[in-house]
Amino acid sequence: MTLATTITETRLDCGLSVVTERMPDVRSVAIGFWVGTGSRDEDHRLSGASHFLEHLLFKGTDARSARAIAEAVDEVGGDMNAFTTKEYTAFYLRVLSDAIDTGLDILSDIMWQPAFRPAEVEAERHVIVEEILMHGDEPDDMVHDVLAEALWAGHPLGREVLGTEESIEGLGRQDIAAFHAHHYRPGNIVLAAAGDLDPDAVVAGIERRFQGRLGGAPPPREAPEGSLRPVAVLNRPTEQAHLCVGFPAFDRNDEDRWALSVLDHVFGGGMSSRLFQEIREERGLAYSVYSYRSLFQGTGALVVYAGTSPAKAREVLQLVHAEVDRLIDAGISDRELAMAKTHLRGSLALALEDSGARMSRIGRSQLVHGVVPSLEDLDERLEAVSRQDVRRVIDRVLTGPRVLAALGPFDEGDFS
Repeated sequence: MTLATTITETRLDCGLSVVTERMPDVRSVAIGFWVGTGSRDEDHRLSGASHFLEHLLFKGTDARSARAIAEAVDEVGGDMNAFTTKEYTAFYLRVLSDAIDTGLDILSDIMWQPAFRPAEVEAERHVIVEEILMHGDEPDDMVHDVLAEALWAGHPLGREVLGTEESIEGLGRQDIAAFHAHHYRPGNIVLAAAGDLDPDAVVAGIERRFQGRLGGAPPPREAPEGSLRPVAVLNRPTEQAHLCVGFPAFDRNDEDRWALSVLDHVFGGGMSSRLFQEIREERGLAYSVYSYRSLFQGTGALVVYAGTSPAKAREVLQLVHAEVDRLIDAGISDRELAMAKTHLRGSLALALEDSGARMSRIGRSQLVHGVVPSLEDLDERLEAVSRQDVRRVIDRVLTGPRVLAALGPFDEGDFS
């Protein structure tokens, strides 16, 4: 993989980590603040606070209104967005390289000087409640929340990132401001930038604009204690059954994560995967069927999703379990290993051809792993995966407990 770039990492005196990647062949710059706090770092009373805060930072600062922020981005032809996950929150902006100072101005302002005007807090509260209601109307998304609650029962990882209507209605302005003051401090934040940039200028620019409180650290976290629900069913009068089967896995930093990526691709990660070929292509039982992996601090999961007619739900589940048992019995073939590694390496290269994707890679890597591996190192790690490595991961993950989440016209007795 030959993508010549230069990555630099600098720790500012205030404690903020700045990581940059110079891409001399592009004309854009992507800049993002990556905050090491997500929904798993909230207690029940503050459920949804990270996502609420994500919305509010775009609503205005002491110096800028929400309209002024939007107009400033539009004036330089840029785009800006944010997202919240279970373990981190990201705010990012992409502009032409000659507008990098504008980008740094805007992002620094919303990060360090949010206004939290009462009227804007109330307006955004209504927006988020509508988002929660909209999410409830998307069963193919919601079934994954049902699975998370079953996999990590009683743990914050099992709660929805959005929070609930009740928790959002209960969050006051002071709750949000205190959450920001505690978590949005330099020791818990990475600033990532990629594109046509001068790394030294970015470091100097962000250091000059820092106006936040000093200190801070990643939030303390406890791993789930292992309690799970084998079957979780959400009864809805849907036309389609939405099914997830989850297998508890390992930590996001585990050395077997590379082999898990290979297993995931062979199992259900692409059009040539076993699940896709067997359930969709050969039998026509589902339009959408796939697997994915979710790795967190202290735990993780390998998950299968399938959408099918309620009458075919049992048959689809039997086929999923049969493929799992076949992997346990015989592992994967040399050809499957070779195809998976080639696909993963190619996907990595294709996904990193723009500044936004590069910024996301280095920002997340620095925040989550504390280091940004080179693309050559990633390539080597994938190439080094052997059938024996995948066999070990099969034994670690697929031979353990299986958790079923189903959304549709069912009750739990239908899957006993």
